[in-house]
Amino acid sequence: MTDLAAMAKSAAEARVKGPPPVHLWHPPYCGAIDMRIAADGTWFYQGTPIGRPAMVKLFASILRKDPERFVLVTPVEMVGIVVEDAPFAAVELTRGGGDLTFRTNVDDSVTASAEHPLRFERDAMGGLKPYVLVRSGLWARASRSVYLELVEGAEIRCIDGQDMLGVASHGRFFPMAPASEIEGLA
Repeated sequence: MTDLAAMAKSAAEARVKGPPPVHLWHPPYCGAIDMRIAADGTWFYQGTPIGRPAMVKLFASILRKDPERFVLVTPVEMVGIVVEDAPFAAVELTRGGGDLTFRTNVDDSVTASAEHPLRFERDAMGGLKPYVLVRSGLWARASRSVYLELVEGAEIRCIDGQDMLGVASHGRFFPMAPASEIEGLA
């Protein structure tokens, strides 16, 4: 089984020169480890929350979404982890110059755009769950407060003949839901 300290050391060494190029690394798959990212963005190892933000950021930097699973990857090994919803949480929203910029729980900052689109999914209660793409298949789910800020700044636009509630950023409009469903979104 993988030694978590060795993986952290390898990840730290890879970060010395900037964000690790995890998309270029294809080491052998070593199996799954007992690491889980909860739906609220909390990282757990062996059932215990990882309390050191620097350690969470380090592991987040080597996280990758492969077609079959989420993995932590270094140049020498790759291990599977469980992600309950999205691997990150969007915890802060800043508006400026027509842009919506999100800060995640691991301090990534992304502006909603063609490169970092927003998507909205229905939850079990019929409400919306907003997500922003952080990088290559890794999404951040907006916290409740960020979601409420998005709804507060939403507008209605006609898209393909249908009035849609949505938000604009970086010259793009991201539809949330048909305007006729506005009552049920909060």
